[in-house]
Amino acid sequence: MSDGTPRVIAMVDTINYATGGPLTDLGQTRRSVLDEIAGEPVDICRPASSLVIQPNEAKDLGLPAHRFAENQIRPVGALIDALLAMDSAPLNVAREPSRRVIGTCRHFAVLSCALLRYRGIPARARCGFATYFEPGKGLDHWITEYWHNGDRRWVRVDSEIIHQSVVARPEDLRVGEFLTGGEAWMAFRNGSIDASHFGVFGTENWGPAEIRGNVIKDLAALNKVEMLPWDEWGRMEASYKGETGADYDELIDTIAVACTSDDQSAVTDLYALDELRVPELSGVLPGMRSGRRAGTQQTWGPGL
Repeated sequence: MSDGTPRVIAMVDTINYATGGPLTDLGQTRRSVLDEIAGEPVDICRPASSLVIQPNEAKDLGLPAHRFAENQIRPVGALIDALLAMDSAPLNVAREPSRRVIGTCRHFAVLSCALLRYRGIPARARCGFATYFEPGKGLDHWITEYWHNGDRRWVRVDSEIIHQSVVARPEDLRVGEFLTGGEAWMAFRNGSIDASHFGVFGTENWGPAEIRGNVIKDLAALNKVEMLPWDEWGRMEASYKGETGADYDELIDTIAVACTSDDQSAVTDLYALDELRVPELSGVLPGMRSGRRAGTQQTWGPGL
């Protein structure tokens, strides 16, 4: 399943993806726990799979209820602090499942993104849909991508399943195996996909509204603001309730074109609009709504 969009794109520096953002800066993290991680991009992404655990797996282990608040952590520095509080070893050391931070696919992706940026490698977390967990379905998911200088392209990595066989090459996803929100929206608008097959596994949250929401979240992530899967702002809540119209879809069209073409000037200009920008980025994000999916994101197989 693919929208046919190539990922060989000219690298421009309107946004510096080689440095940490508000949620991926590791300046306060001890260098000693970071510097043992291997230097090649794919190897930098590998540790995440043994540092984060999905809520359903944590439940199976009988972890205490208070631990599940960890999946609400947004900043990677705070995520690492929670991890180190349980085990002070460097991050290249695999943790026992009970000593991993409880998180979602977003946490695997953003942790990998932060570690790549710490090494000065341009990297981005992307919000969209994986087509490899269930045939014929696009399931709500986050992955990481890094810039490959030799190939002059963004390489997409699913660090959550990098040691599994869910897909042939999780370290270099093929076109169509993961669709960003914008790619999925454009494919929906041109009739290439059925939007009713795109959504959150194990819930009733399927259809165009789910794709719209991921377009907005991916726009924020491209501006280095990587939110939680259930965060809502602007008209996202109204869209989920079916209360938006053609004007909102036209705005989503514009965002999708900017994000899929990697027009970083347009990406920054769009994010400057009040309804598209995350309301307030601080320690507690007082302007943020935890939406209808807060704490209820379902997983499939190895976990989304």
